[in-house]
Amino acid sequence: MADAPRDWDAEMAKIDRQIEASTKAGAKAPKAAPSARPALPPGLSGADPGVARIVAASAASPVHGTRTGRLLAVARVVLCVALGVGMLFWPYAARCGIGLAAYLGAVGAVIAGGVWSAVWTWRHRTPKSHVLALALILWGLGLAAIDILPRAGYATPTTAHPARWSCE
Repeated sequence: MADAPRDWDAEMAKIDRQIEASTKAGAKAPKAAPSARPALPPGLSGADPGVARIVAASAASPVHGTRTGRLLAVARVVLCVALGVGMLFWPYAARCGIGLAAYLGAVGAVIAGGVWSAVWTWRHRTPKSHVLALALILWGLGLAAIDILPRAGYATPTTAHPARWSCE
């Protein structure tokens, strides 16, 4: 069945005593190599999922904010901006039918690329590129709105953007 409930006050007092003992004996203990896995305080096992998660988080090296990560994030933004600008020069008819579906699929790729770039620029701390990625998302949403809203009845249809989805 279920384990007996833990007395957290006693557990915390035990941990406090262990920390206090380790700080008093801190000058005597040899220091571990920087790449070594951090040692657990006496009495704690790595089998506890909470302890294992804390140890793993403290042992992980920082991967965000590196120069390579920043360059890759900017490269993603440049690639997606090129796709967004290329949408201005769409070479096929996109008034209805399969041409419209292909165009809206490409617009979806612009939006997905903007989200992809925004996540990477956020993670790698590139604020100017992040703003550009967010603008790319808005650009894609605007391109989609130009073709979807007249067909949904929220905008006035034109000859370039008629009110029907299929070609008749």
